[in-house]
This record gives sequence, C-alpha cells and structure tokens, in this order.
Amino acid sequence: MSAEHEQQHVPTYVAGSPRHVAVVGAGMVGLCTAWFLQEAGAHVTVYERDHVGSGASWGNAGWLTPGLTAPLPEPAVLRYGLRALLSSRSPVYLPLRADRNLVRFLASFVTHSTARRWRRGMAAYVPLNERALEAFDVLAAGGVAAQTYRTSSFLACFAGERDARGLLAELEQIRAAGQEVSFHAVTGWRARALEPALTNRVNAAIQIYGQRYLHPPEFVRSLAEAVRVRGGEIVEGVNVVDVLPRPGSVSVVGSTGERQQHDVVVIATGALLGELAARFGTRQPVQAGRGYSFSVPVQQMPCGPLYFPKQRVACTPLGDRLRVAGMMEFRRPGDPLDERRIMAIVDAIRPFLTGVDIDDRRDEWVGSRPCTPDGLPLVGATAAPRVFVAGGHGMWGIALGPITGQLVAQSVLKGEAPPELAPFDPLR
Repeated sequence: MSAEHEQQHVPTYVAGSPRHVAVVGAGMVGLCTAWFLQEAGAHVTVYERDHVGSGASWGNAGWLTPGLTAPLPEPAVLRYGLRALLSSRSPVYLPLRADRNLVRFLASFVTHSTARRWRRGMAAYVPLNERALEAFDVLAAGGVAAQTYRTSSFLACFAGERDARGLLAELEQIRAAGQEVSFHAVTGWRARALEPALTNRVNAAIQIYGQRYLHPPEFVRSLAEAVRVRGGEIVEGVNVVDVLPRPGSVSVVGSTGERQQHDVVVIATGALLGELAARFGTRQPVQAGRGYSFSVPVQQMPCGPLYFPKQRVACTPLGDRLRVAGMMEFRRPGDPLDERRIMAIVDAIRPFLTGVDIDDRRDEWVGSRPCTPDGLPLVGATAAPRVFVAGGHGMWGIALGPITGQLVAQSVLKGEAPPELAPFDPLR
C-alpha cells in the first residue's frame, strides 16, 4: 500500500478541533482511538481502571477475520432452544438469575435474531470489514511493532459434511451482503493432509482465505508503547466514575474525587460502557458476553487458526503454545471463572486434535465481550457535547479496533460522523 493511499485513511487535524482528548479504557478499541487521534496531532490521555489490555483484549483468539465478522443475533439463535442455553455444557450459556437488565437485553436480542435484521446488520458491517485489515497496515507503517500474521488458509473443521452446511450458507449470505470473502469446502482427508494436528474425527472442512491473526497481549502492549512514544499518557489504576461536560471542556472524575479537564472524552470501556455512557443518550444496553481461553503445548504447531463452529471453539498459534478460546455466557463481568466452562471447551475439542496436551493448561482466563442486542457496536457522538463512545463490538473488537479508531478520530476532529458510522449511532 502506497504512502499516498495510507494518508487517505488517516484523520487530519482541522483548525479549531479539540487539542486535548481523554480516552477512557486501554483495550484495543481505546488504544487504537488514541493512536489515530495522535496521528492527526491531538494530545491524548488514556485512563485505565486496571492495566493495559486487562479486559477482553487480553485473552481472546486474536482473529482478524473480516470474512466472518457479522452480527451476533442470527436466526440460528432462535432454533437453539432455551433448554440448551441453560446447560453449563452448552457453547452459549445463560445462568438463571433475577436480573432485569439481562432480561431486557435478551428480549431485544431475540427480536433482532431474524434473517431480515441480520441482513441489515451485515450490510452495516461491510464498509468497516472492507477497511479493517488496511487499518492494521496503517498502524504498522506508523511504528506499531507487533505483527499481524497472514495465513494461507483459515480452516473451519466439522465432524461431517452436514455440519458444514450452516457455515457454508452463512458465508454465502455474507458474500451476498457485499462482503468479499473467498472460501471452498474440502474433504476430511484433505483437511487432515493440510493440518496434521487434526484427527480422523474431522470429516469435512472449509478453507477461508485472506484472513489474519495476531497475538493479543503482545499487540496491545505494542500499541500502548507506540502511544506513549508519541507523547501520550496512559494512566493505569484509575477508575473513572463520571464524565462531566462543561461549556468548552469536559471533566473526567476518578473514584477518589480527582478531576482532570479535557476538550473531549471518548468512552471505550468495553462491557462496562453503559456505566458511563447511558446518561448521555446511549439507550442500547451493553451486556457482558463472557468468553474463556487457555493455552496448551503442541507437538507440531498448526499452520494457522483452526475453527470448530459447532463447538464454538477457536484455536490460534501464539508463540510456542496453542491458545484455545470459546464459549459465550451472559454473566456479570466480575463473576469468577467457571471451571465447568473450561472443561466444556476441553471435552468439545479433545476428539478433534492430536499431538496437543489438552490437560497441560496455562493462562486460564475469562473475559467480557461487550455485546449489544442488535449486534452492532456503539460508535460516535452522544447526546452530550464533547462526549463520544466507542464500544459494543461483541467478538469483533480486536478485528475492528483500528478502523473504529480511525473513524472515531475523524468524528472527534472534524466534528462530523463519517457515513460508515451511521448504522452504529450510539443514540439509535
């Protein structure tokens, strides 16, 4: 990509634009927003309640897969059945509890799980997906040292050809929505020849081309370092409890009462987005869709990511270990790790992998993906002047973090939303 082409997608500073911008949240989306604001000349302070990348950005699968990025609510959810959702062994788990907000979220989620609404949501994602990988290349050209890894093919694996039909149909629908995605079905023996880590329980697969992956902790640390090198301040261990717009400025209030003034604030707090953003007109609830992961040693590292759609499990080569990630459970962000969910992943994936010591698990982790009931993120200006939000990406915060940061920076500095952000209006 030429330097001229890169510049077309980097926000430029406009005279009279905000100079001092606060970003609340040091995950992938928040740090990318900070980086692109800096790229256009703004001074940035990032506030993080814990440490850099401590939320969903740390333990996810690290997939950069615009070919698979689609709204989470889909017709298949309606066919899944309530009984399955109530089982702790299920890939999607809903523990019974008295929670009015969760009931409201799920009712709206079900309402959006129709073919018509999925197609509308998919059409909204396409413009972002088309630019998602290019935005990573802009980061790399600008000094973010961590790599993104290209793979010759991304392999989705199934026990039988019948199981593969659902993903094939979804990929066709994604393509019909205007998203470029290249794929084809392969036989089980061909899949096992391509990937020796697979057992003979894999009898069908789909190769998906043109996707990438990254090492999430490594990438987020590198991104934070790039923000610091450019003069940005990342303040860790500060819990922002309020944002107070004033004429000509906005104050960020910490839990100990300290206040810092900025020209603009961008709230990028993941699953906790609603705690700060709700009173600024963001009516869509953000619910924690928690995912689990761990790492295991392998005799021979897979050539690239492996996906087991029916089991909802993703495997990614990260360093000298294989990260295994999956599951979706609707619980509070602060609830403890549920060991039953780890074992559900283990039991689901064990029959399909060979040369993998699935019992030598390290880095067991649970993190909260920020999910919205319509499956679309909340990105852009709020009802309050000088307050913006960027979050609610569900499973796609890593893949869409850089393009989100580009577009938010453009909104902040130019005072107008790019057309790509119209479907993600936080006030919808």
